[in-house]
Amino acid sequence: MTLSRLGFILLLAGGSHAGGASGLTVTVMDDKSRPVEGAVVIARPADDVKVRPVTSELATIDQKGKEFIPHVSPIRAGTKVQFPNSDNIRHHVYSFSSAKKFEIPLYKGTPAKPIVFDKPGVVVLGCNIHDWMTAYVYVSDVPYLAVTEKDGTTTIKELPTGTYKVEVWHPQMRGTPTPRRHQVSLNPTGPQKVVFSIKQKKAWRARRLSSNLRRGY
Repeated sequence: MTLSRLGFILLLAGGSHAGGASGLTVTVMDDKSRPVEGAVVIARPADDVKVRPVTSELATIDQKGKEFIPHVSPIRAGTKVQFPNSDNIRHHVYSFSSAKKFEIPLYKGTPAKPIVFDKPGVVVLGCNIHDWMTAYVYVSDVPYLAVTEKDGTTTIKELPTGTYKVEVWHPQMRGTPTPRRHQVSLNPTGPQKVVFSIKQKKAWRARRLSSNLRRGY
């Protein structure tokens, strides 16, 4: 996975926002001006204040129709992730990523213990039985992050006033492994909007089988 050169346009939106906090709306487009779904947006405090890892948050990555759902999950370091299997066949979930190496051998239902993602980084998930099944977990060391919808847009709400370095990441981004950042200053006078333009590489995916060679898989 790689990152790309990012273009950006900073837009100011009018309106008021009470409570000493503001919202940040980010839209991610490709180089042909098409919306990019599943892009992770991170608002990192410009003063680089360290935020303690969470210990109580729980996220879910399901398996339905022999696919991981969702495909991209942004979470904070320390989050526990459960991997229910909603299919009527068995799956074998694993990751070889340096940020988190783990394995859940063949199973149905929901494993008794969730997996703790305690190290920032990108974790690539796979299924040892169904090669086309892939998903990505973006583990962040800051709490302000979200993922874009089909229209390429997402909003990080109730950000404390201050200055942030806004980053974007997507599994198919092209370029250097360090994301380009854009700095924004948030205040109670109104939300801000940022538009990122990214270049993408074509995603390679193993061929999905129409039927299984082994019963029960």
